Amino acid sequence: MTVTATDDEFAQAWQANRPYLVNLAYGMLGDIGAAEDAVQEAFARFSTADRASIKDARGWLIVVTSRVCLDQIGSARVRRERAVDASAIEFTHAAERAPDPADRVTLDDEVRSALLIVLERLSPAERVVFVLHDIFQTPFDSIATTVGRPVASCRQLARRARLKIASDARVASQDVDVTQHRLVVDQFIDAVSHGDIDALVPLLDPDVWGDADMGLLDPRTGVVNHGFRKVSRNLMRWFGATTTLVSDPFSDQAELRAFIDRRLYAIIYLTIADGVVQRLHVIADPAKLASSLPE
Repeated sequence: MTVTATDDEFAQAWQANRPYLVNLAYGMLGDIGAAEDAVQEAFARFSTADRASIKDARGWLIVVTSRVCLDQIGSARVRRERAVDASAIEFTHAAERAPDPADRVTLDDEVRSALLIVLERLSPAERVVFVLHDIFQTPFDSIATTVGRPVASCRQLARRARLKIASDARVASQDVDVTQHRLVVDQFIDAVSHGDIDALVPLLDPDVWGDADMGLLDPRTGVVNHGFRKVSRNLMRWFGATTTLVSDPFSDQAELRAFIDRRLYAIIYLTIADGVVQRLHVIADPAKLASSLPE
């Protein structure tokens, strides 16, 4: 007999895990609508799954969301291959180089905006492994469960993905602790998405300051807010429960995108040092937001 999740169990899982899952799916798909649809599908499967077989709801949802994204990537690739002659999208490779497979591939400003295109060169499995491991630091054993392959095969997929991307991007050094920054970003998204100001405050420097670009005619443009109390209250007011926050996984900055009803509402740049946010700059000028969207 199959025992499914109760309404309360479903609501708790949704509340606790949806922000993380949407951020994860956005990193894999690069589209907020597709990401939200993937998470919706994962929760639909969760609602009918046998509760006795689910020991860890969050882990189960991560696996299912990743598999849904993998299916979407594969389906999109099939549609493109039918519609476009593959010879029309060949890439010219730079001179071959053999970076250490353990190295993290990072991108400079010139090529960052092209990474989504570069990722199209990866197989669906390579793309999922690269995003999960190199961007979200998911352990290889967990990824192996997601893609249904041995751990050794996942490591090889990640290595092939890095080599393919490195052939189209100059490798640059990072002066920051990327892992720590991404941890802060993940915690920031979780705290703001849940309206948890007690969880947000420890992520902010006591002297944190922030400003916003609302457009030339908006009197709020350029006004600077100082201190964690004022900044945290403004964050909760601007980016509360009706906003979906995701990180840009292809930026070497701490860059968040805020969506309302799947429309870009704001871009948030975080300056992080010593494990806390020291400055926030928000772009909410509609004209600038429109120019930031892919054509």
